[in-house]
Amino acid sequence: MMINPTSRAVFGLRVNLSRCLKSIPRLPSRSYSQKVVPLTKETYPSTVRNQAFASLSSDDIGEFKKILSDKNVLTDASDLEFFNEDWMRKYRGESKCVLKPQTTEQVSQILKYCNEKQIAVVPQGGNTGLVGGSVPVFDEVILSLANMNKIRSFDNVSGIFKLDAGVILEIADQYLAEQGYIFPLDLGAKGSCHVGGNVACNAGGLRLLRYGSLHGSVLGLEVVLADGTIVDSMHSLRKDNTGYDTKQLFIGSEGTLGVITGVSILCPARPKFTNIAFLGLESYEAVQHCFTQAKNELGEILSAFEFMDEDSQDLARKFIKQTHPLEESYPFYVLIETSGSNKEHDDAKLETFLESSMENGIVCDGTVAQDEAQLKTLWYWREGVSEASTIGGGVYKYDVSIPLKDLYSLVEAARERLEEANLIGETDDFPVLRVIGYGHIGDGNLHLNVAVRRYTKEVEKCLEPFVYEWISEHHGSISAEHGLGFQKKNYIGYTKTENEIKVIKQLKNLYDPNGILNPYKYV
Repeated sequence: MMINPTSRAVFGLRVNLSRCLKSIPRLPSRSYSQKVVPLTKETYPSTVRNQAFASLSSDDIGEFKKILSDKNVLTDASDLEFFNEDWMRKYRGESKCVLKPQTTEQVSQILKYCNEKQIAVVPQGGNTGLVGGSVPVFDEVILSLANMNKIRSFDNVSGIFKLDAGVILEIADQYLAEQGYIFPLDLGAKGSCHVGGNVACNAGGLRLLRYGSLHGSVLGLEVVLADGTIVDSMHSLRKDNTGYDTKQLFIGSEGTLGVITGVSILCPARPKFTNIAFLGLESYEAVQHCFTQAKNELGEILSAFEFMDEDSQDLARKFIKQTHPLEESYPFYVLIETSGSNKEHDDAKLETFLESSMENGIVCDGTVAQDEAQLKTLWYWREGVSEASTIGGGVYKYDVSIPLKDLYSLVEAARERLEEANLIGETDDFPVLRVIGYGHIGDGNLHLNVAVRRYTKEVEKCLEPFVYEWISEHHGSISAEHGLGFQKKNYIGYTKTENEIKVIKQLKNLYDPNGILNPYKYV
């Protein structure tokens, strides 16, 4: 029996979403609060500026203007505000200069000069990071890659794509769509984030289940080291076993070893047909059973498996202000995406899976997209959760990896701890609004978000290091895809051993002996 877009015949599945298909707004940027963000150095007074770094002078500005045009050297306070603040409006530096090079050679000249003068530099992409890694702590010069936004080449036989680091992810994917290919990474921030920043943080995203990590899909990088040396491995080879695979050092290094200026990446063919099922479930145990069944029955067409808890969808309702895809509320929700080359085959597999999962009592209710507009609507209810969590004024975000059986237990433990501390409630007297959990079940990645009305030391001390200790005890990782940045710089030891940290520091000293690249972060 094929799914009927206006029928409830398939075990209660509602597939008519016309009631919630109002125009889908793009996720707003920093519009949730007009508060003034305190300087990071004031919020964290124990972090002290390294006096070995020079303070910027008018002579330095003059040298930068010899390398770049005047319009690409920003020094006006009004121009600097966006670059000094992080997306969550939790961290704020006081850089006096933003540099916007257009070529790799310009990046090289800038870093060579800064290294000689010992001027600290923060590389910055789309500034969508969630751990304070892309903004200065003190007065570091900001090196923005926004003007390095050219597509270099694409081979439509091999699928090898070469582009500047400053190309916005969504634009890269739109270009590939015209060629019949897809970028092997998708994020909620795709309209703002840069490809180079994605690689620098080793972003995982929504479809890692299908396409794997950037460590596998990135074929080569162009990187400028702290002394201005350009390391070019932008080849198009899927196999290259000659010596060390040095590009892997820079994937996930968060701009601490070098500045990524170019990316060569292998892109798969774009699926011809995609569909989404949005389901309601009664327990986290049911979510796990649903995932197991989806892997077994959907197999090669399963491209995403996302979960959300009830509180996350409640915040999304208040933020999106549209009718939810499911009429009733459920403790957990699952979004399943399938993609393939044969619509009839894929729809039949999805229908069989949905029928059996409802017959087995795993799924209580659900809805299936019938066209492109409905696909976007259903994805929006998942992608909008991150922004919705800021609706009260701020959010503490923890992006972690945990074995699936224990994954949601961290949300429950954090909520219980905040309740015991009397920090969470429904009125403005309480700093914490909600504790929510959502993420990528396919790769064991939980996003624990503590939505707050205001940032306070009491909340932070209640959560840290408690969250990291809990993760370590359950054999997880304190960072799954967002990196460590400034937020987690003191907690790397909860995941890495002493010898691993020693090697990381040795690499930092080798590639950046003066320590000018992204200082005050995790290394």
